[in-house]
This record gives sequence, structure tokens and C-alpha cells, in this order.
Amino acid sequence: MKAPADYLNCPVFELTYPTGEAAESVPVVAYDDAVRAIEVALADAEKYKYLLMRALRRHATDTQVSYPAMPQLPLPEEATDTPVRPLYPDLAA
Repeated sequence: MKAPADYLNCPVFELTYPTGEAAESVPVVAYDDAVRAIEVALADAEKYKYLLMRALRRHATDTQVSYPAMPQLPLPEEATDTPVRPLYPDLAA
């Protein structure tokens, strides 16, 4: 996989203050170049995602893992003696 700087195929400038002094050595690129680099990086990410998912599917068919069965809990019994009261008694019509 490429490093983020490998996607930039454009001139990179160093940011300077109006006085000409270098400002924290921050690299600066043009907006269009940055957008182009991001689009290429996203396309590569989709490709790597596809390859990873394909490898995971192949690996899953090779190794069958048996998981323990989930415990079956009994359903609650319906109680007839439980009173049902409205949540908002003033609104009950």
C-alpha cells in the first residue's frame, strides 16, 4: 500500500509567512492536485477492500469454525393477573 505522499504527483510548496519566514514547515499543494490525489487513494482503497473481502471469503470456506449453540431461553409466560395501567392517565380517553 502506498504512503499518503506517494499519491501526490504535483509540486509541493513550503508555507511561508508574508515576511518570507518558513511557517512550521507545512507542505502545501494546490486544491485540484489534492482532490485528484484523494480520488486516486479512494480508488486504491476500494481495490484493496475488494481483495481483502475476497481473501476473507476464501479463508472462511477453507476453515469451518463450529460455534457453540446459543442457549434457548424460555419465553415469559403471559400473566393474566398483571394490571395494565396507562402511562399517561390524564391523556387516556
